[in-house]
Amino acid sequence: MAAVPLTELIELPGGSFPMGCNTFYPEEMPERIASVDAFAIESHPVTNAQFGEFVAQTGYVTVAERAPDPALYPGAAPDDLVPGAMTFRATGGPVNLRDWQQWWDWVPGACWRRPFGPDSDIDCATDHPVVQVAYTDAVAYARWAGRRLPAETEWEYAARGGSATIYAWGDEVAPDGQLMANTWQGKFPYRNDGALGWRGTSPVGTFPPNRFGLVDMIGNVWEWTSTRFEPGVAAPKSCCSPSNDPDPSVNQTLKGGSHLCAPEYCHRYRPAARSPQSQDSATTHIGFRCVVDRS
Repeated sequence: MAAVPLTELIELPGGSFPMGCNTFYPEEMPERIASVDAFAIESHPVTNAQFGEFVAQTGYVTVAERAPDPALYPGAAPDDLVPGAMTFRATGGPVNLRDWQQWWDWVPGACWRRPFGPDSDIDCATDHPVVQVAYTDAVAYARWAGRRLPAETEWEYAARGGSATIYAWGDEVAPDGQLMANTWQGKFPYRNDGALGWRGTSPVGTFPPNRFGLVDMIGNVWEWTSTRFEPGVAAPKSCCSPSNDPDPSVNQTLKGGSHLCAPEYCHRYRPAARSPQSQDSATTHIGFRCVVDRS
């Protein structure tokens, strides 16, 4: 069987751009001018097929497939310290949107191969973004591929595509009625009408590319960056984890929003949006893509 190729790289010149936003969420402030050196970025998120090639060649075991270290989770019940991950579950109706536990479940046995637990699979989703990958899983893949995770600044520069608009494609969420990204359609978290029919992740490239030719920079899955999350910081620190062991006390910055983003709960399907996530988190709405230095 032929090897699954790495994602095509899109070459981006260095430059300056308006980063952040003063309008939406406090952690995006302040809006400021940022600069990046030239780099190349993968045209789409890493897919299930590509991650599977990495695992087949290396025998890598993801964080969700390992039993948690009791020393890192003091007070946790022994029965809870089993391999597994977080999965989204639609509620039966309206709920308190301040309580995320209404729609997230810890599922033993959930992992990248079985995103929703032992009875699920990815047989029909080889071209969808891989999910249930923790930060250190993404770092491990990037190293294997001879690439790295993008810094938050690089990621936002790429997502904007040379634009300073609210969304990656302009200032209207759906120009001329066209849906531009895989985000929640309906009433979160109980009714999703589907983005072009997709409830959950969609095949990479289902939605239009941005001006740089990059697909799924917005929506589909949140993407890991190498930048540690600091709220409202103008020059966040980067961190390339030196091992395969995630630190649950450290939050990395996610970018791009996902198929679970809805305006009443998470209006973060914008280049400036950012969200913290602990390094050990593996969920059904987080993936990643890689970059390569050019300068």
